[in-house]
Amino acid sequence: MIDLCKRLHIYFLDVYANGCIKEEKMGVTIKDIAKQVGVSPSTVSRVINGNQLISEETRNRIQKAMAELNYHPNSRARNLANGRTNMIALAIDADDENTFSNNFFNRSVYAIEKVVQNKGYNLLITNDMDAAGSSISSLVYEKRVDGLILPSSSVREGLLDLLAAENCPYVVLGEPAIYSDLLTWVDVDNEKGSRMAVAHLQQQGYGRVVLVVENTTTVFSCKRRDGYLKALEGQQPPEVIECGSDYSLLRSRIPEAVKEKGADAFLCSNNVIAYHVMKALKEKKIRIPEEVGIITFDDHPFAAYMDPPLTAVDVDTYRLGKRAAELLIGKIQKEITDKRAELIDTAVIFRESSTKEGAI
Repeated sequence: MIDLCKRLHIYFLDVYANGCIKEEKMGVTIKDIAKQVGVSPSTVSRVINGNQLISEETRNRIQKAMAELNYHPNSRARNLANGRTNMIALAIDADDENTFSNNFFNRSVYAIEKVVQNKGYNLLITNDMDAAGSSISSLVYEKRVDGLILPSSSVREGLLDLLAAENCPYVVLGEPAIYSDLLTWVDVDNEKGSRMAVAHLQQQGYGRVVLVVENTTTVFSCKRRDGYLKALEGQQPPEVIECGSDYSLLRSRIPEAVKEKGADAFLCSNNVIAYHVMKALKEKKIRIPEEVGIITFDDHPFAAYMDPPLTAVDVDTYRLGKRAAELLIGKIQKEITDKRAELIDTAVIFRESSTKEGAI
């Protein structure tokens, strides 16, 4: 029986009077570390738990002894002591696997994971289900995470009430459609991006800019439309083409806008739309950029390899994810207590599709 216990490395936990947890493994224990260094076991426990009151010299000696004796603290034991899981959840709103193949989603997740790991946390990704038994609700009720990063599409009154009742810190990724003035969120400055895009097209000599979007039902698409409208205020009548998910509609609507309304430039809300706009123009032998200029939101990796290469409003989703993680950890650690709304700057990447003379 004793041999079996040794093989399984059974852990024994005992709570010190100061609230720290002592962990023992069959082999090296906290007492062994304390004996080698010449300090009390509670001092070793404080070093393991990150207590800053221990001198640097003593901390270094203890850490050296831990390395020499090959001692590894049990993180689960420490978490039981301080009431934390060291786990952060990123909720997503995905209908299918295509969400995970999205380059911009991957950049945000990479940034979030990098920040939380550097801060000593682990990242859990969960798909939000808008139901009473949702995965988010379970994580919160069961105290399995220290905080949440939520997509703006998941912000609903019932969930906000739950998070408030359970005192669970959270940050919203993207500007929410409701309660935006009451929540902490971070988003790309989509409105500014549209203004910059229109200004660039006008500087290149294009006089009739049309906005092409899938719809204007989301906050980010509305912000892009608002920026477009503000940029054109007092200059030209605005024209917004909504194609929904049926991009084939653009095959007729784009040439019509050029022929009947004098459009000579298109601001596209994403790269897929930009592709179909270019295809529609080429079918009618309309030259890009000599006759019509094109600029798209989101600098997809393939944008630079289109014919001609696509000018793009760069949406820095890496910085978006990084800032969301930083804000959440600040809330978890009580360093941030106020509500914050932050916008990430955009930038135009100039390529041939929007340059009449063919030179940047």
